[in-house]
Amino acid sequence: MPELLLELFSEEIPARFQRRAADDLKKAVTNALVDAGLVYEGAKAFVTPRRLALTVTGLPTRSPDTSEEKKGPKVGAPQPAIDGFLRSAGLASLDQAKIESDPKKGDFYVAQIKKPGAEAVTLLSTILPKILTDFPWAKSMRWGRGSFNWVRPLRAITATFGSENEEPVVIPFSSNELSSGQTTFGHRFLAPEAIRVRRFDDYVEALERAKVVLDIDRRKDIIRTDAEHLAFAQGLTVIGDEGLLEEVAGLVEWPVVMMGSFDPAFLELPEEVIIATIRANQKCFCLRDASGKLAPNFIITANTVATDGGAVIVAGNERVIRARLSDAMFFYNGDLALPLEHGLPKLEETVFHAKLGSQFARVERLVKLAGEIAPQVGADPERAKRAAMLAKADLTTGMVGEFPELQGLMGRYYAAAQGEPADIATAVEMHYKPLGPTDKVPTEPVSIAVALADKLDLLTGFWAIDEKPTGSRDPFALRRAALGVIRIITENGLRFPLNVEVDLLAFFHDRLKVSLRDAGARHDLVDAVISAESNDILQITQRAEALSALLSSADGQNLLAGYKRAANILAAEEKKDGRSFAGAIEQDALKLPEETALAFSVDAVHAAVANHVAKDDYKGAMAELATLRAPVDSFFTAVLVNDADPAVRINRLNLLARLRDTMHLVADFSKVAG
Repeated sequence: MPELLLELFSEEIPARFQRRAADDLKKAVTNALVDAGLVYEGAKAFVTPRRLALTVTGLPTRSPDTSEEKKGPKVGAPQPAIDGFLRSAGLASLDQAKIESDPKKGDFYVAQIKKPGAEAVTLLSTILPKILTDFPWAKSMRWGRGSFNWVRPLRAITATFGSENEEPVVIPFSSNELSSGQTTFGHRFLAPEAIRVRRFDDYVEALERAKVVLDIDRRKDIIRTDAEHLAFAQGLTVIGDEGLLEEVAGLVEWPVVMMGSFDPAFLELPEEVIIATIRANQKCFCLRDASGKLAPNFIITANTVATDGGAVIVAGNERVIRARLSDAMFFYNGDLALPLEHGLPKLEETVFHAKLGSQFARVERLVKLAGEIAPQVGADPERAKRAAMLAKADLTTGMVGEFPELQGLMGRYYAAAQGEPADIATAVEMHYKPLGPTDKVPTEPVSIAVALADKLDLLTGFWAIDEKPTGSRDPFALRRAALGVIRIITENGLRFPLNVEVDLLAFFHDRLKVSLRDAGARHDLVDAVISAESNDILQITQRAEALSALLSSADGQNLLAGYKRAANILAAEEKKDGRSFAGAIEQDALKLPEETALAFSVDAVHAAVANHVAKDDYKGAMAELATLRAPVDSFFTAVLVNDADPAVRINRLNLLARLRDTMHLVADFSKVAG
């Protein structure tokens, strides 16, 4: 069957847009094909710095004829309704419709609408220009004449359609004064000549000969493999950086890997500074030696085959990196010369938020809050206050001004170099963490106190000025802050009740639900252990884990079934009697051995569960509940709850209420599915 080849050749596409653009192109074209009745077998998109390409295989040469029935108004309906039906169905008169009968609704008109298929080339010539016009670039530009926008100026459009053994046809359309054809171009410098394209296979081969690797993942593999081999030959290893690898693969069409070096004297800088400098300015990879220390070398990825073996390229990168590292050394030495806390007055000049004051005002709040939190997490209050005071001081340093991503880290280096205790220096770095789901969590008490203070101040502050996240909008990363609080509490096993306002507590509940569900917890179990007043994150987590373990067992499943049966009976009888059943269980009214056994079991388990809950032993509490499975099963097998004797009936309903209340000590089982 025929295949479609589409290439949009342009000036350089920013690397950060490339993969998303390839996915968007594939989605837009394939969705439009299906909508047009052109069902395909496979599709794959590609991207390089100068082209978006798509191949769609197994396309029919034309869309199928279709026929559908359109139901119209009843016979005898007003003329406007009849006219509207005729217009929508494309009929000239009612003679072209048929009449069908419905036993309930009577006779009504039905139109048989037949739509002939169309040639695939004709459909594509309409589909493709619309996709270009509506393409969802994050940022685009207008050039030349007209109103067409694209990420960078388009230079050529290739659009061919045909079977393997025939000459393909060009899908005719125009966009911004460019007409589709079958001409593309190779590497800008190594093979800039025009290339005539027929179909995808020869397109890929022609580009390869013209020094263009079409597949971004293959370019990544080439860079990764060649870099590792080059490093291995020197006894070094490449420091992995998937984000940088993706970016570099988006900057080159024909990757050529080389190695450069810098003065080992620069290794006196913190290695994070060196890596950040080389990464940000030259998009190069750093290396480690056999001992794991940073090596005075780096990996360059060029986009050309140099006639001199790359000597000029390497020398140029070395020259720039030497200058950048010299700047970094200047900043570092200058920062070290000034005690970290001397930068605090400058924070008064920096606005944190117009309604929340300066960064210095925020530091004052952090100092107070960290001192209050410290005893609850086992930290020394004075050390926590000291760490909180220094936490933001590195924002005024030259190094952080140059590399904002090093905030906190540089504060730790400077604090340690200037004699601050290790736990305080560590807290200066760790108070920002965790920054994401895979980031590490503070574990030292002082770090925990300052990290919690930082995030809780952020959340309570923005809640106070009504700047809450809405939909996908979260400019102050408040969701991340809440998840950070949750991870710090749960991963450190902290009993740290969140004494915050009700709607902020509800926000924490929502974030906790997301966190637990991401960890594999069932949504109904999470709902069962959270109430509006639940402010103990660790307790909620432990209850959810214990409940999940209980319900994964046969005893737990059967007990849940018994609970549901008891709850349903109680709900029905309470509605009928207009009252709740919460009275004491009268021993004299227990007539059958099965209800007596359940009554004694429930009393014993109620006391045991309450004891376990008081000790925050939820696994123990759930294990006690599991012992009720047998007496509950026996009760419902042998006992009729709605006995003819009113006293016996009420006593049995009180017993079921006692069972329900006992189970509610650890979770609201009514919210559990099943």
